[in-house]
Amino acid sequence: MIFVLFDIEKTIMLGAKLIGAGAATIALAGAAIGIGNVFSSLINSVARNPSLAKQLFGYAILGFALTEAIALFALMMAFLILFVF
Repeated sequence: MIFVLFDIEKTIMLGAKLIGAGAATIALAGAAIGIGNVFSSLINSVARNPSLAKQLFGYAILGFALTEAIALFALMMAFLILFVF
């Protein structure tokens, strides 16, 4: 029988890259929870004081943008781990 020997170092490196990229994408779940919290707080605040709906919506969009930026940074790190290193 002929056994094919894989390069152990490359196999370990590939496994580490995949684990690292998977760990980096955990932040995407946290960002999704954060966006849900932003808009649930918006609905709660507008229900309490409807006259401030326009001002509160602006704050909610700002919170959404900042939370989404964290998700994009996490996704960028996952892609860097997979394709650059």
